[in-house]
Amino acid sequence: MVIHMGEEKEKKGFFSRLKAGLTKTRDNIVHGIDSVFSGFSAIDEDFYEELEEILIMGDIGVNATNSIIEKLREQVKANHIRQPSECKEFLIKSIKEQMRVGETAYEFEHKQSVILVIGVNGVGKTTTVGKLAGILKGQGRKVLLAAADTFRAAAADQLTVWAERAGVRIVKHAEGADPGAVVYDAIASAKSKKTDVLLIDTAGRLHNKKNLMDELKKISRIIEREYPDCLYLNYIVLDATTGQNALSQVDIFDEAIDIDGIILTKLDGTAKGGVVLAIADRLEVPVVYVGVGESIDDLEDFDARAFIDAIIE
Repeated sequence: MVIHMGEEKEKKGFFSRLKAGLTKTRDNIVHGIDSVFSGFSAIDEDFYEELEEILIMGDIGVNATNSIIEKLREQVKANHIRQPSECKEFLIKSIKEQMRVGETAYEFEHKQSVILVIGVNGVGKTTTVGKLAGILKGQGRKVLLAAADTFRAAAADQLTVWAERAGVRIVKHAEGADPGAVVYDAIASAKSKKTDVLLIDTAGRLHNKKNLMDELKKISRIIEREYPDCLYLNYIVLDATTGQNALSQVDIFDEAIDIDGIILTKLDGTAKGGVVLAIADRLEVPVVYVGVGESIDDLEDFDARAFIDAIIE
């Protein structure tokens, strides 16, 4: 594969932004890991327990941590490692294996697709839809936005600003309108204009959970009925700063609608970036994009290797 100079520079730019943004997460996890490697003279149960505690405290989560430690034990045994300092690279390898992104994760970028963007209020859903529109437009795709969050005051106005910034079309109705009707009209428009990707912004209020979940199910049915030939995906937007609380949000939505991918926002400036591993482990679906800033180009394809390198190496 040929990597052009511009692409290489872009990747380096993202990596340095990611590394800078993950300083707190790195301090939280790496200092603990380093203290375990330097503080133990033998690889024993105490060593593994201490390492396990550091990873869990870094918001990596119990299940993901158990998988990582189990793989590390296997590697240590298979390679006859005796010194703690010698198994650090195996720990990093074990963490990277936990974070693989499937090759089909970005399939929608090359097909006629509908992306339903879900998540609670305040995670940066509308902003993420706008940024994603900018990425796809930059790839030469014809993009349409649907403002299906008709409950939050000025949600459609906010999305309109992003549509203008990205240079893409938007379908919206009056505040309080039926979100299903917005989606229906957006699909009709996408078909007639031969749109490549339809991005749908949804409501995220949880004070009446049943209503929200019923609404998402209804929207999902409309997409499947009206646009059967498209690739249809549900992406959940999660705020990295909420740490383990993001997992409970995942569970709420996962009950109502199949989740196909994760977009993690606000990774910059959080000590809880380790939650990426916990989320990927819980859902067994890929983290597709990460947000590391506020500007339109601060949403990036998720690179598991760069992420782990930014935290640990």
